Amino acid sequence: MSTEEELVHKSSFEFLDSCYDICIYRRSSSNYIAKTDFSDDDTIINDGDDMLELLEKHRRLLPLAIISRQMRSCKRS
Repeated sequence: MSTEEELVHKSSFEFLDSCYDICIYRRSSSNYIAKTDFSDDDTIINDGDDMLELLEKHRRLLPLAIISRQMRSCKRS
Protein backbone atom coordinates (compact mmCIF):
# COMPACT_ATOMS: atom_id res chain seq x y z
CA MET A 1 0.00 0.00 0.00
CA SER A 2 1.27 3.44 -0.89
CA THR A 3 1.92 6.03 1.81
CA GLU A 4 -0.60 8.22 -0.03
CA GLU A 5 -3.45 5.84 0.87
CA GLU A 6 -5.42 6.60 4.03
CA LEU A 7 -7.80 4.08 5.60
CA VAL A 8 -11.20 5.78 5.84
CA HIS A 9 -13.55 2.83 6.41
CA LYS A 10 -13.38 -0.74 7.69
CA SER A 11 -16.30 -3.15 7.97
CA SER A 12 -17.09 -6.85 7.80
CA PHE A 13 -19.06 -8.81 5.24
CA GLU A 14 -20.59 -12.15 6.25
CA PHE A 15 -21.25 -14.71 3.55
CA LEU A 16 -21.61 -18.51 3.67
CA ASP A 17 -20.62 -18.73 7.34
CA SER A 18 -17.41 -16.73 6.81
CA CYS A 19 -16.52 -13.13 7.55
CA TYR A 20 -14.47 -10.94 5.20
CA ASP A 21 -12.97 -7.53 5.96
CA ILE A 22 -13.63 -4.61 3.65
CA CYS A 23 -11.14 -1.75 3.86
CA ILE A 24 -11.63 1.47 1.95
CA TYR A 25 -8.70 3.79 1.39
CA ARG A 26 -8.66 7.35 0.10
CA ARG A 27 -6.00 7.66 -2.61
CA SER A 28 -6.59 11.31 -3.50
CA SER A 29 -9.21 13.91 -2.75
CA SER A 30 -11.64 12.26 -5.17
CA ASN A 31 -10.56 8.62 -5.55
CA TYR A 32 -11.08 5.62 -3.28
CA ILE A 33 -10.16 1.94 -3.42
CA ALA A 34 -11.88 -0.94 -1.62
CA LYS A 35 -9.89 -4.05 -0.75
CA THR A 36 -10.73 -7.47 0.63
CA ASP A 37 -7.93 -9.95 1.23
CA PHE A 38 -8.68 -13.63 0.73
CA SER A 39 -5.06 -14.63 1.35
CA ASP A 40 -1.61 -13.04 1.27
CA ASP A 41 -1.54 -13.28 -2.52
CA ASP A 42 -5.25 -12.96 -3.34
CA THR A 43 -7.04 -9.61 -3.00
CA ILE A 44 -10.11 -8.16 -4.67
CA ILE A 45 -9.82 -4.44 -5.37
CA ASN A 46 -12.40 -1.98 -6.70
CA ASP A 47 -12.08 1.75 -7.16
CA GLY A 48 -14.42 4.68 -7.45
CA ASP A 49 -14.96 8.37 -6.87
CA ASP A 50 -17.68 8.09 -4.20
CA MET A 51 -16.95 6.12 -1.03
CA LEU A 52 -20.54 5.01 -0.34
CA GLU A 53 -21.16 3.92 -3.93
CA LEU A 54 -17.83 2.07 -3.89
CA LEU A 55 -18.74 0.25 -0.67
CA GLU A 56 -22.09 -0.78 -2.15
CA LYS A 57 -20.42 -2.00 -5.38
CA HIS A 58 -17.74 -3.92 -3.47
CA ARG A 59 -20.36 -5.61 -1.27
CA ARG A 60 -22.38 -6.60 -4.39
CA LEU A 61 -19.30 -8.12 -6.05
CA LEU A 62 -17.91 -9.99 -3.04
CA PRO A 63 -20.32 -12.97 -3.25
CA LEU A 64 -19.29 -13.54 -6.87
CA ALA A 65 -15.60 -13.36 -5.93
CA ILE A 66 -16.08 -15.75 -3.00
CA ILE A 67 -18.09 -18.30 -5.00
CA SER A 68 -15.66 -18.21 -7.93
CA ARG A 69 -12.76 -18.92 -5.57
CA GLN A 70 -14.67 -21.82 -4.02
CA MET A 71 -15.43 -23.24 -7.47
CA ARG A 72 -11.79 -22.93 -8.47
CA SER A 73 -10.74 -24.66 -5.26
CA CYS A 74 -13.19 -27.54 -5.82
CA LYS A 75 -12.03 -27.95 -9.41
CA ARG A 76 -8.42 -28.36 -8.26
CA SER A 77 -9.37 -31.08 -5.75
